[in-house]
Amino acid sequence: MSFDLSELLRDWPYEPGQLQVRKIEGADGRPKIQLRLDMGVLQMEVTGRPDGQTPEDCESLLDFHQQRAKIVGTSFQLTPDEIGDLQAEGIQYYHRYLAFFQMGDWQSVVRDTKRNLDMFTFVAKHAPNEELSWSVQQFRPYVLMMNARAKAHLALDKDDMESAIALVEKGIASIERFLRDSGHDEDESDNAEVISLREWLKELREKKPLSPLEKLRREMEQAVNAEQYERAAKLRDEIKAMKPAE
Repeated sequence: MSFDLSELLRDWPYEPGQLQVRKIEGADGRPKIQLRLDMGVLQMEVTGRPDGQTPEDCESLLDFHQQRAKIVGTSFQLTPDEIGDLQAEGIQYYHRYLAFFQMGDWQSVVRDTKRNLDMFTFVAKHAPNEELSWSVQQFRPYVLMMNARAKAHLALDKDDMESAIALVEKGIASIERFLRDSGHDEDESDNAEVISLREWLKELREKKPLSPLEKLRREMEQAVNAEQYERAAKLRDEIKAMKPAE
């Protein structure tokens, strides 16, 4: 048996600047996710911990420490090494939800981003100091953004533009609230995740079909700008007649 990956990599050439993902069936008969990297391939399980490991017979290190915390109680505290291990495990889930995002598997993105958000909250609660807590928490805005995008895409798949817009707005509010609560509110205006979501929100709003009332208001505005005052007055009356039904 050859351990040389050259043939595999040659059949799946790396394209710089592109996220290349595929789903395959493993030798064990279970589906796997493969992510092409510049010098190799990253293979992940579809469920559970991405590397397939079950630390301390638990689904993940997070699950293991959560069980420990329940047993120990309020005095439970994570060590710096344990926080580092949880962060390394979180990176596995990060790679997997990026792959799922590329594949358009929004439900799996929601699942894995929520898992990492739960890990951030757990570390913040049990870290021995603020510095170690922030070493993990600093990534929360990005994960909140990906979570909001995936949820909005699920709504768009159902042709529910209004819910998609509301979910993006909620994502922006969550990031801004986190920045304020963590004392980083000065970063709100130039936060990359907030800017990204606001740009997408603008695109969604422009694509949103106008309601009958919104169409009348736009027509009235156009009539006023064209100095068609008689038509504008008629449209104004139609708008007034519709308002009680809103």
